[in-house]
Amino acid sequence: MISSVVFDVGETLVDDTREWGAWAEWLGVPPHTLSGLVGAVTAQGRDNADALRLIRPGFDLDAERQARVAAGCGEQITEADLYGDVRPALAALRCQGLWVGIAGNQTSRAGDCLRSLGLPADAIATSQEWGAAKPSATFFARLIEWAQSTPDEILYVGDHPANDVTPAHAAGLRTALVRRGPWGYLWSDDPAVRGTADWMVDRLTDLPELLR
Repeated sequence: MISSVVFDVGETLVDDTREWGAWAEWLGVPPHTLSGLVGAVTAQGRDNADALRLIRPGFDLDAERQARVAAGCGEQITEADLYGDVRPALAALRCQGLWVGIAGNQTSRAGDCLRSLGLPADAIATSQEWGAAKPSATFFARLIEWAQSTPDEILYVGDHPANDVTPAHAAGLRTALVRRGPWGYLWSDDPAVRGTADWMVDRLTDLPELLR
């Protein structure tokens, strides 16, 4: 039985359109150019940061994030960036007595932004705060300890097969793939993904009924 549900952030809870637009502006290319490159690396099963490296060889993500902050254009997550089903889904799960967490590959700045939104979640954490990032086993070991449930009682929900579904399954968690964002849509028909995910949903608001 599921007792804890933990959500990824980017393209699971948060629409990344504005953030990708900010990166396009920072790198001096049209948004559609970066979108096309994101699609290309997604189809190749590569990390999304590779799209940025194609534009600027030798691109250092951490250094560029710091430079953006110093320039006054650091990443932001506002209410407008949340998908419309986020608050209803999280609230419904908590009403069912489930522990709800948010943990993804984000910076501590993103974690602060999420906490400032007052989401209906019991806890929020990021990979930078934990010092471990998906898909590493260390990240999911930390998540299991944090969620205070046995692995088979934790559902991890995300859009990315390689970062979310596959490593969470390997750690003994239950998994759900949400079909949104480039990765969720492109890889949802892959037989290996369908064989690994316990559930596949189009909306987060599908989850409360599935787990009832």
